[in-house]
Amino acid sequence: MSHDLKDIELYHRIIHQKDSSALRELYRQYEKLIYSFSYKMTGNRELAEEVIQEVFMKLWKTHAHYEESKGKFSSWLLTMTRNTCLDAIRKGKKHDTVEYIEKDTLQVDHETPQDLLEWKEKGAAIRDCISGLKEDQQTMVQLFYFKGKTQQSISEATDTPLGTVKGRIRLALKHLHTCLKGKGGQFE
Repeated sequence: MSHDLKDIELYHRIIHQKDSSALRELYRQYEKLIYSFSYKMTGNRELAEEVIQEVFMKLWKTHAHYEESKGKFSSWLLTMTRNTCLDAIRKGKKHDTVEYIEKDTLQVDHETPQDLLEWKEKGAAIRDCISGLKEDQQTMVQLFYFKGKTQQSISEATDTPLGTVKGRIRLALKHLHTCLKGKGGQFE
């Protein structure tokens, strides 16, 4: 069974049966990814941990609805994480002092050397694919996904029409998907 099919099965068990073991399994599978992503967006460990809790509470309370026809479960979960991070930042939860740690040395207490190697390999592949994008697409990806800017604010900051910003982000994601898919099963 592919990762995505298993994730969808777990999701349905949570939604329809309130199966807490399914929630725990999804939590174990995605905790590190969500933490890493949240930490990169917020720059704060405590806030990143709050985001993890909020994302899984939304799943449990069915405040989030996944549609298989709109993409992979993991992509949907990361989009929900990104939105939760933005909400937390907008609410002013971001602390004045930001803790900076080199992303390759970020350690979650229970990571094994195998986990760290896998994260480094995936990070290198993602950076490689991003560097292969056209410069304007790289800028859009950096601002939208890593700086948490809205498409509207990117449009205003770069003096680029909103439709062009949306098109560049969409095209960049298409190229990244193709590039990452070509890098092997780790991104399937």
